[in-house]
Amino acid sequence: MSRSPLMPVEDALEQLLAMADAQRLADSEVLPLEDARGRVLASDLVATLDLPPWPNSAMDGYALNLADLDQQPLTVSQRVYAGAAPQALLPGTCARIFTGAPVPQGANCVEMQENAEVLDDGRVRFLQPLKLDQNIRAQGQENRVGDILLRAGKRLGPFELAVAAGQGLAQLHVVRRPRVALLSTGDELVEPGQPLRPGSIYNSNRILLGHWLRELGCAVIDGGILPDHPAQTRLKLEQLQVSADLILTTGGVSAGDADCLGQVLRDSGKPLLWKLAIKPGKPLTVGHFGVVPVIGLPGNPTSALVTFGLLARPYLLRVQGVEEVMPLSFTVNAGFDWHKAGGRREYLRVKLDAGHAVLYPNQSCGVLLGASWADGLVEVPENSTHNHGDPLRFIPFNELF
Repeated sequence: MSRSPLMPVEDALEQLLAMADAQRLADSEVLPLEDARGRVLASDLVATLDLPPWPNSAMDGYALNLADLDQQPLTVSQRVYAGAAPQALLPGTCARIFTGAPVPQGANCVEMQENAEVLDDGRVRFLQPLKLDQNIRAQGQENRVGDILLRAGKRLGPFELAVAAGQGLAQLHVVRRPRVALLSTGDELVEPGQPLRPGSIYNSNRILLGHWLRELGCAVIDGGILPDHPAQTRLKLEQLQVSADLILTTGGVSAGDADCLGQVLRDSGKPLLWKLAIKPGKPLTVGHFGVVPVIGLPGNPTSALVTFGLLARPYLLRVQGVEEVMPLSFTVNAGFDWHKAGGRREYLRVKLDAGHAVLYPNQSCGVLLGASWADGLVEVPENSTHNHGDPLRFIPFNELF
């Protein structure tokens, strides 16, 4: 019996993103800025205010009109503080002005206080040559009314929320949260805090993925732990599909007798892809149960981490309308030799040390501690070997999270 070829990572990602494009969330909600971090903008943010709204000073110093400067000291006719409304500049005078303060009408230059000398009679002498618009932030220098400041689909972080605040907005329209049903499968799983039975292990994937999903703006429906039983698996999927936009599972997707989830999807659902040319994470399964997408991650903790970060995460961002869903990466030098070429693309946990990627000693897919030790993943392409110092692609964990 011939084996079907493993699917390349790029092909799997392409299919997942196509599925996400077809299922993009159309509903939105209004949130105060304080609650909008990590959410996705539902409509373009268009400027309703010039920034700055008026010319203002970039320095503490003196505002003057160059036409009044004939090498003679100028009298100070007013003081202008940030938040004040200045009077028009009197001809032949200057104004004491502070950073951020509106430039008085009639002034066309600001000189910093370090280049000015205050005489005993209070007049000001300017010590350096001056030029038009010096140290003046023009009205609309940052943006003009009608400019699109942020496009729909932009994920909102502190900088983006500050841009909205700068326009005077207290709330934003954001895409509603994807409802993700998180389901762990396996007779061996026990929740933390419960007694550990012989042959069982604690369920770490639920904690990892629950926090990760919330960081991605998702509402998590806790599906609990499902035993390795086909009928119960099918019933649970039927229940979860009613309220979920996505069913995300861990475990039960390999080809063993107890791997019920993959079998149920292949028999009762609509499988899209199964078995990837990736290590760890080969048995990733994606399909539909009814009309609801299902992403079945492997149960080994590092396999779940890698496949979620590289495949499920882009899907969840795209379904919220984010276009740029791939994590930023850069090239580092291998701090190790890699002489075992494999037919699957490998992602290794590494720490950066002086620009070199140092391997965690145990790269087993069942070892989660290496992720806490590591700074990110290096990508080893299929059928390749590498020597110490060779360039490899590095994906930081802080990009995935």
